[in-house]
Amino acid sequence: MTGAQQNRNTIYVEDAAITDVRIFPDNQFIMRLNAPRCARTATPGSFIFIRCDESISMRRPLSIMRADATNGWVEILFKIVGAGMLALSKQQRGDTVSIIGPVGQGFEPFPERRLPLLIGGGVGIPPMVFLAEMLKNDYPGCRPLVIMGSEIPFPFELSQSKLVTPWLAKNVNSTMPLLEDWGIPTRLASLQNYDGCFDGYVTDLARDWLNTLAADELAQVEIFACGPTPMLKAVALLAQEFNLRCEVSLEEFMACAVGGCAGCAVSVKGDDGTIAMRRVCVDGPVFDAATVFGG
Repeated sequence: MTGAQQNRNTIYVEDAAITDVRIFPDNQFIMRLNAPRCARTATPGSFIFIRCDESISMRRPLSIMRADATNGWVEILFKIVGAGMLALSKQQRGDTVSIIGPVGQGFEPFPERRLPLLIGGGVGIPPMVFLAEMLKNDYPGCRPLVIMGSEIPFPFELSQSKLVTPWLAKNVNSTMPLLEDWGIPTRLASLQNYDGCFDGYVTDLARDWLNTLAADELAQVEIFACGPTPMLKAVALLAQEFNLRCEVSLEEFMACAVGGCAGCAVSVKGDDGTIAMRRVCVDGPVFDAATVFGG
């Protein structure tokens, strides 16, 4: 398809030119796509549905890591897992890929909560970067803390943070340079003994921070998370432990990504306690953690 076709007034089909590709250890890639309509309406937590190659009929869902409405681009992070991501990794600058996006309901921060905690694990890191950038630009006075975890090398060059985190040991100081440049404290967790990273799970690191907060400070905290399901369950339990509002972005296999097939449906508890099936693609991917994991 040539050009861009509007669908449901918010989701677009675009032929997106690849303008940049960066390669990181363990077959991880950050790709920038020229997709002005998608960039204009993307929100943290939304994703694109991308055709990896003309020879592969099934598209793949990938979270949006950044979006620039002014310059008309979006960025995605992916790791080679399977034939689709392998094919996408072979695409080069100047090539064009078909995308559908932005798809899905994103995160909804409460402006009055000035201490949001963002937790990203593995391929769940991109939405946290996008959300951190939105909070920086659109929520004056907001002071987010970002915690990222990975059991493979992080998809960025680690740097030593100059932003003070007095609740942490001084040797836990590795950070993501991009967020450091934005002035957003970011700390990394792993069980792989990476230099400057916290030795443990992201929830252990988050609990250490939460335990330092006074009651009035805890009242300003809400949690946002994306990552593997076991991590999200642990984050939901952490939020329940501290009685905090928590939103999670789910990862599910998708066939259509526009709500038609319902192949990505999950059970969600309503306000009245009844259980209903909701489609991760269009009803989510962001849900209240308690409605998905209990609490």
